[in-house]
Amino acid sequence: MNSFRALVVEEISENVFQRKIKENSIDFLPKNDTLIKVFYSALNYKDALSARGHKGITRNYPHIPGIDASGIVIESKSNKFKAGDKVLVTGYDMGMNTFGGFSELISVPSEWIVPLPENLTLREAMILGTAGFTVGLAIDAIFQNQISPDDGPVLVTGATGGVGSLAILILSKIGFKVTASTGKTDKYDFLRKIGVENIISRNDVINETDKPLLSKRWVAALDNVGGVTLSTAIRSCYNHGIICSIGNTSSDKFTVSVYPFILRGVRLFGIDSAETKMDKRLTIWQKLSNQWKPDNLDIIVKEVNLESLNNEIDLILQGQQCGKVLIKISDENV
Repeated sequence: MNSFRALVVEEISENVFQRKIKENSIDFLPKNDTLIKVFYSALNYKDALSARGHKGITRNYPHIPGIDASGIVIESKSNKFKAGDKVLVTGYDMGMNTFGGFSELISVPSEWIVPLPENLTLREAMILGTAGFTVGLAIDAIFQNQISPDDGPVLVTGATGGVGSLAILILSKIGFKVTASTGKTDKYDFLRKIGVENIISRNDVINETDKPLLSKRWVAALDNVGGVTLSTAIRSCYNHGIICSIGNTSSDKFTVSVYPFILRGVRLFGIDSAETKMDKRLTIWQKLSNQWKPDNLDIIVKEVNLESLNNEIDLILQGQQCGKVLIKISDENV
């Protein structure tokens, strides 16, 4: 395989970017120790920012975005992998400053690669992807905080997105009652269908007063929004509950007093999936492929190909995506 197709983002003039599917020589790839044929990738908000030309995400262009990929090893100089191995890659620098998964081929260091768990297909691995892995880290933090499904509801903000919808599926699978916050009233049926117990408006998690504590409403939260929403979630948490900060679609800043922490013992836990150590990474993926694996992953999926990806990138940047966008890179059956 001497050439490959990929979505390439180019800076055609200063701060003006163009995305197109291009045929590339294999020499276009970085020289890492493992070459993988990609079968599936997934669209994340970070990918869309990179594809838009966000230099806080990707410094240099031309670039191939895609922080997720699953596929089969073609060749490896590492003794960890051999040709034919089914694998997945999420996070690290892939798709940021290393060419990523919106491509028929990727070249990555073997230290970034996870062997495909036995109970997952390559397709299922990318329905989960970085979003599902992030949710897995948050659920692990909830359990480490000795919280069980009987202790109270879990809030999921930004509930209709990829991370939010996977959080609902997985939390519901393991017995938690989920309260979903969203501004998309037309998606209430979708949220109920994937397992939400209670739906609230996103405005119900926006308390702009300076009250240090609010009425207790949830034992844990997975927050994709940041800003006032995160502050409200913290101030509304049960005693000894945990708030997992996952994203900042509203704001990367928030204001809160110390009182939720010193009077209620609330814990604020930051989720950094990209740099998770490999031993932890393997543990979480095993759980996602077994006891945490939802029975109905396809219920949240919109499957597209490389040619359709441009439109999906625009939609996610406009906040119009619902569920998970899965990208089928290869037509082969696996």
